[in-house]
Amino acid sequence: MPTGKKAQITEFSETPLEGVNHNLKIVDQPIPDTNSLGDTDVLIEVKSSSIGWVDLLMTSGQYQHQPPLPYTPGLEYCGEVLWIGKKVDEKRIKIGDKVMVDGFVSGPRSPGKYQQYGGFATYAVAPMEAIIPMPSRLSFDQACNLLGSYETAYHCLITCGQLKAGETVLIHGASGATGMAAVHLAKLLGARVIATGRSDEKLAVVKAQGADFTINIKATNPDEKVRRFRQEVKALTDGKGVDVVYDGVGGPISDESLRCVKFGARFLIVGWAATPFVSRGKGKRGAPNVNRLPTNLIMMKGLKVLGCPSVIAAQHHPEIRPARVQAIFQWVAEGKITPYVSHTFSLSNIKEAMKAKWNGQIIGGGAVRPSEIRDC
Repeated sequence: MPTGKKAQITEFSETPLEGVNHNLKIVDQPIPDTNSLGDTDVLIEVKSSSIGWVDLLMTSGQYQHQPPLPYTPGLEYCGEVLWIGKKVDEKRIKIGDKVMVDGFVSGPRSPGKYQQYGGFATYAVAPMEAIIPMPSRLSFDQACNLLGSYETAYHCLITCGQLKAGETVLIHGASGATGMAAVHLAKLLGARVIATGRSDEKLAVVKAQGADFTINIKATNPDEKVRRFRQEVKALTDGKGVDVVYDGVGGPISDESLRCVKFGARFLIVGWAATPFVSRGKGKRGAPNVNRLPTNLIMMKGLKVLGCPSVIAAQHHPEIRPARVQAIFQWVAEGKITPYVSHTFSLSNIKEAMKAKWNGQIIGGGAVRPSEIRDC
């Protein structure tokens, strides 16, 4: 096998954009020596790796998990098996198989010795328990954008939000990876979806992917960070407001959302993409710029405000994960969900890929293809 390439982060930066510009390097990657690998290891030629928001936050150490330096980004990836250890069950995993790698078990966000092996690389090594057969109806680009987004949406909408058929859910950041997955799952559950975003072009895609209604919340007043949209939501719900808010954006949009809900609604905190500098950079973290919600509105509306960290929750309660993973793969097999991927990049264009994610250019999922020389 020829020498490959891999992306590498050697130190944490002050901000993700600084990390991409200055601390993200492409280096040579010799194929791992199988004599040095374990009996249960699997060597993979990476075909596609998702471009995640977490990959960006990790470059500045602002994510809750910090892999040891240096490491290769790329939380979720898939590819073909090149080699297996002698204790790997060949009935389950064999050379040439198309597989996905579970980012909970291997890669930068995982515990243990496989943290250095991210998907922005020609080759990766993972333990056999991290290997999942790739669904036959998905492409490599779709498969690497499956679990992270749909597990998040499942945990938030189903496990925490208990969304039911006939209810109305307000989904913020609907053109993003987890937002698009939330649209898909909410419709699968029989809910009405009001999706928000700041681009008519991207919202048109979200509408085509199943949202019942879309609202452009981009501020038109220079003194505002988000346009008031409460009246539009009330009009779409006959003045009642929504049953559930799926908020992966945070900041001013959260405040406005509290004016759009029924009494007793569930407010799901999924993330804070609009305020990425809540914690300090260079791995120092803390929360000097913590987000805040008005407790008077929460009380008067009888809201259930729920923090919904899908990874941390599964780490504390591993028993909740198998059911959601099984459901997701079942829905994929039945053709009920398919990840939407708007952009692909070669590994040589990794900086452009991560900047595209940071700038919100990617709709749904994006993917890096390490074996390709140029963009597709």
